Amino acid sequence: MSNLVTKEAPDFTAQAVMGNNAIEELKLSSYRGKYVVLFFYPLDFTFVCPSEIIAFDKALDKFKAKNTEVIGVSIDSQFTHFAWKNTDPKNGGIGLIKYPLVADLNKNISRDYGVLFDESVALRGLFLIDKEGIIRHSVINDLPLGRNVDEALRMVDALRFTEKHGEVCPANWRDGEDGMKATAEGVAEYLAAHV
Repeated sequence: MSNLVTKEAPDFTAQAVMGNNAIEELKLSSYRGKYVVLFFYPLDFTFVCPSEIIAFDKALDKFKAKNTEVIGVSIDSQFTHFAWKNTDPKNGGIGLIKYPLVADLNKNISRDYGVLFDESVALRGLFLIDKEGIIRHSVINDLPLGRNVDEALRMVDALRFTEKHGEVCPANWRDGEDGMKATAEGVAEYLAAHV
């Protein structure tokens, strides 16, 4: 597995169930000009996965307000995604989530992103892609460890802040807080004021 941060996101074209439930071809590079949170999950109709997918859907308006699209990927087919979306959460489904779920049946997308586990399912990988198509952040969790959607939002805020202000974001930085100049003096100034 190689690190993809700072590299161009591997492009792909694949079938997806879109937010409106249409099955269409999705091309990642068509999202240039927007930020993208691309996340992988192991399988439809499982346990931790629906909690994450629904949590991303509940936060979707927050992502959209930050010019950020959310895209989910698993090794299931578009037809399984469709069936899962059309199953009520009370019955093990995810309901009509409003962002695309990509089908990666041949596992090439998972392989290209370095998240394919034992040639069977994807680990819980998350990749923040900037408006130019460059991966700026990634995190990969083992199968039983669900992700924190608020942390994904925080990372979008941090990326947008550094692009706008040219400053860096210190530990536990939150939107609205001070950044730090990437110089020895900037670090000393920040630490003197915040530690």
